[in-house]
This record gives sequence, structure tokens and C-alpha cells, in this order.
Amino acid sequence: MNTHPSRIVCLSPETSETLCLLGEAQRIVGFSGSPARLPAEIHAKPRVSVQTTTCVDRICALEPDLVLGFGESHGDVLGGLAQRGVSVHLFNQRSVRGILDMIRIVGSVVGRDAEAAHFAATLEWRIEAIRARSVHERRPRIYFEEWDEPSITATSWVSELITIAGGDNCFPELAHQRRPEGRVVHDSDEVVRRAPDIIVAAWNGKAFDRESVLHRDGWADVPAVWNGEIHAIPSSLILQPGPAALTDGLDALHAIVEGWREHRTRMFQTAFASGDAAQEAGRERVA
Repeated sequence: MNTHPSRIVCLSPETSETLCLLGEAQRIVGFSGSPARLPAEIHAKPRVSVQTTTCVDRICALEPDLVLGFGESHGDVLGGLAQRGVSVHLFNQRSVRGILDMIRIVGSVVGRDAEAAHFAATLEWRIEAIRARSVHERRPRIYFEEWDEPSITATSWVSELITIAGGDNCFPELAHQRRPEGRVVHDSDEVVRRAPDIIVAAWNGKAFDRESVLHRDGWADVPAVWNGEIHAIPSSLILQPGPAALTDGLDALHAIVEGWREHRTRMFQTAFASGDAAQEAGRERVA
């Protein structure tokens, strides 16, 4: 007899994606967020939102035997569901280690312990492989922005991924703040003073506007601006603390860092070549 939950509602995208990657998509009866990273079979299933006053009634109507949530914003909803006898689990993973633990827990919940452990171990291996590539390399300073008005900088797992990818977060002291308002950069001149080599934007909920960054007051003096190192990563790849962040999100950050290193190498080579040419021309004039 299968005692594992068979009707699961996922209130955050990372648990939906984890279930699908473990081959358990059929257990999902409702989900929240974009279905872009989910298999086609999930797209037609009911979408639920925790932003409405009727969300508890709508979730109960799906007759779930388990509801998975994430963070403080889902606490009240899960509490209301628990009062109606629905089994709930509230995740709060905010680190790379926490994301890997979430994957293992989801696997154990649906009887896929071995598969989840193998998947997590595979992710750990590739994380360490990427980290090892940058051990002896120069580390660029990275200003990561998840929102522009006000400017909100990297959360904890993103800050970790920046380090793994070979960079240094410009605002590491803010990364531990759980709520976005705790990570607001109130003085944009502080970004200028910290002189990031790279700017990465992942604006959550709207398209990135490169021109608006280029024309911020005083930012013409930022190394990332004058070297053209301004990049965007889709927020769904890195702002959700799940498999996407540890795969596509990390890969995108690493590619940006590697591109910066290659650009820097070409600049030095050009400068040296120009210097050699000038010296040769000087010798010819003397002769």
C-alpha cells in the first residue's frame, strides 16, 4: 500500500520543479508561479495564488493530502490549511545547503529518497567543480540587483552562488537579510564607491532596462559600466531557491564571470601589443 501523498499542492515553483525532476509530476494537483520550467502535463493543472483572501478555500477544493509552502509569506495560509486538517510543510531554505536539503526532503516525502539523494549529490559535485575553476583566478566584484526602485541587492543563496561562480558580492553584509527591505541600497553612490567590475540584474517581475542603469547619476565612473559588463539573468533562474538556481542560475553567473576574465585578458594583450608597437616605433625614429 502506497502511504505517500498523492495529491500535492505546491505554493512555490521550486518544489513543483523538484517533484517533476524526481519523476513525480503526477502527484501535483495545483501549483503556483510560472509553469515555464515544468513539463507540459503540468500546464493545464490549476494555478493557485496565496495573494487572494479565498486561497485557502480554493486550495481545499483541490482535496490535497499535502501542501508545500516556502517562507514567511506562506505561513498564514499553511496555518489556515492545517486548521482544516490538511497536512502542510513549510520550507525556508535560504542557502545552497538548504536548497539541497529541500530536494532530499521532498524526495523522502514521496518515497524517492534514493533518487533525491543522487540528484542532490550530482548538484553538489557540479557546484564544487565550478568553484574549483576559480580558486586561483582574479575575482571580480559583482553588484547584483533583484529590483531597481528601490535598489535591492543579492539575497543569501544568490550571494553564495556569486562566490561559487568566482566573484565577490559587493554587498555581502546585506545578504543575510531575509526580507527584501533589509537589502535595499539606500545610497546609489555607495555602488559607485564599491566599484563593481560586473553588474548583474534579475528584476523580479519586469524586464531589465539596461539604458536606465547606464544613465544613473554618477554610474559612468563604475568599472562595469565603462567596460560594458552589465548583464541580465531571468529572475526565474536565480531568485527561486531550488534546482533552477543551482543549475541554470549558477551556470549563467559563471559564464558572466568567465566572459569578464576573457575580456580582461584581451584588454591586457591589446595594451601590451600597443606598448610594444610604440617602443618599436620609437627605436625606428631614433635610428
